[in-house]
Amino acid sequence: MHELGLVTHVVRTIEEIGREEKLTEVASVTLEIGEVSGVIPDYLTDCWKYFRVRSDLLKEAELEIETIPAVTLCEDCQKTYSTLEYKKICPYCGSENTYLSAGNEFNIKEIAAC
Repeated sequence: MHELGLVTHVVRTIEEIGREEKLTEVASVTLEIGEVSGVIPDYLTDCWKYFRVRSDLLKEAELEIETIPAVTLCEDCQKTYSTLEYKKICPYCGSENTYLSAGNEFNIKEIAAC
């Protein structure tokens, strides 16, 4: 379960930012997670609940997750399409000359202080 490692990194990053910004408490943290990133949101939430109570800064912080849709770009016709629906083959021209342009991200989008 790599979600445990991800949450550990997120908590450490937020605590570092909290020290730099002299925060005393965080109300919420918003993460952006790509649809095909391999991160399981339910596992991530469970890990968050475990770690947040061990941090004075995050003890009451809620975790919000925003999903970034997986989008593939066809290099031949320059059109984009849903990766989950059509996979690697472009639905417009049938080309396999495609690549994932969005949907594999894992970002801390926002930290809301109390």
